[in-house]
Amino acid sequence: MSSSERLVQSVLLGEAVEHAPVAILVADDEMRYVAANATATDLLGYTREELLHLRVPDIAGSPEAEDEFEAMIAAGELVGRTTVVCKDGTRRSLRHRSSETDIAGLTYYVSVLWPEP
Repeated sequence: MSSSERLVQSVLLGEAVEHAPVAILVADDEMRYVAANATATDLLGYTREELLHLRVPDIAGSPEAEDEFEAMIAAGELVGRTTVVCKDGTRRSLRHRSSETDIAGLTYYVSVLWPEP
């Protein structure tokens, strides 16, 4: 694949992720959010800037959030249901799939979340 084809792929995937019909959040190893797509901001009621000042336990509806994050790191993946607390205080039950990824030699944790049917 040529460098121009790789660039096109990156741009297309970036746009697809930004506008995906699921919430996508990326956290670092300190549980700080470093990226969020448009659906995440809509679903949770935060602006992107607000989300990027939060940590996983700030929106997790469970006191076990830090333990679950550690379990995901240990296993490499965590799949199931979770409850999040939106900016307005409402709680939402969501399905999620979270896993580790490496980008430019740095480790991040990507969570994809969607409402229960």
